[in-house]
Amino acid sequence: MRRGLQRPGAGEGDGGEVFTVSSLTRRIRALLASAFSRVAVEGEIGRLTVAGSGHVYFTLKDEGAVLEVVMWRSTVGRRSFPFAEGAKVVARGEIAVYEPRGRYQLVADSVRAVGEGDLYRRFEELKRRLQAEGLFDAAHKVSLPAWPRCVGIVTSPQGAALRDMLRILRRRCPGLRIVLAPCLVQGEGAAAEIATAIARLDRWGGCDVIIAGRGGGSLEDLWAFNEELVARAIFACRTPIVSAVGHETDFTIADLVADMRAATPSEAAERVAPDIGATRQRLQRLHRLLDQAVRSLLSRGKMRLRVLASSSVLRRPGEMIGMRQQRLDDATAGLARAIRRCAEAAQTRRNLAAARLEALSPLAVLRRGYSITRLAASGRILRQASEVICGDQLITRLAEGEIISTVSRA
Repeated sequence: MRRGLQRPGAGEGDGGEVFTVSSLTRRIRALLASAFSRVAVEGEIGRLTVAGSGHVYFTLKDEGAVLEVVMWRSTVGRRSFPFAEGAKVVARGEIAVYEPRGRYQLVADSVRAVGEGDLYRRFEELKRRLQAEGLFDAAHKVSLPAWPRCVGIVTSPQGAALRDMLRILRRRCPGLRIVLAPCLVQGEGAAAEIATAIARLDRWGGCDVIIAGRGGGSLEDLWAFNEELVARAIFACRTPIVSAVGHETDFTIADLVADMRAATPSEAAERVAPDIGATRQRLQRLHRLLDQAVRSLLSRGKMRLRVLASSSVLRRPGEMIGMRQQRLDDATAGLARAIRRCAEAAQTRRNLAAARLEALSPLAVLRRGYSITRLAASGRILRQASEVICGDQLITRLAEGEIISTVSRA
């Protein structure tokens, strides 16, 4: 008998441990969790069920065994489960025990189709190469037109994505022209058809913006939008182009090259088409604001006009002119008085200065009986008798006139 179990009725001498069902199940769960904390299991999906709670239940089977698998709603997220019964997948997660039924199961957090690992490697290789060439650079991207007249759509004519886009475009902008370039969006030859459709719409030149995309699916379903042929067609497109592939969590090479990425085809339609209804409401609101502003301006103008009309200026303009003339006359008279006062003061200052100059003038001294004598030859003024000799001719200046004399005795 294995250790840890005891035969019914065994005594304490056997040294065995008796488990309850719950304790044994918990022990098994702990052992499995520690031994298989992270595993990847390959198999074929069977008995697939999506519960009303959003949780996904299915089995993985091969020719020898069956494994129960559960994916919680939080892991699945807003995406629909992309696989159906019979699909060969690789599920990753941890082994757990569902205690109420006493069975182990895989709690998966990711499921991918067999072979998607190679697709991921191809995706990363192409992404690195195109990025090095500059196909993802923001400098090459252009803005979408605010008011497009024609929208081109590159997608499958049978897909739900087209119906969603048409519904949104027509609701938001009823007069918008829509041109469809139908093509395959998955499978063999899809990439070539997508690239050809993009190039055809761009050469036509009638579209203001192009949407290229499809609905959700597995990585393999979306792979056409990861092909280099599609990436280069988008890069060469002169018309602004929006990539709208899959769901919000899907990401493709086309998203990186396009001028804009939309999380879904529905979001792409909302991005490219202006909302006429909302625009009309904004215009109506602006019209009301403008009307209120004009009315307020007119009201203030009328009030100012009433104030002016009641003023004496407009009621008796002659009186105002007369008062202004009187003020001008007063100012003119005051200016004349000021000019006369300035002239009189200047004359007084001139007379005083002349009197002071006259008092200092040598001619005034001469008029008091003095004279000035200088040598006639040199004009030098004489101050002493010793400065002359006999025979020198002198000129004596009096208050009025001059006397010329000759020295006879020195």
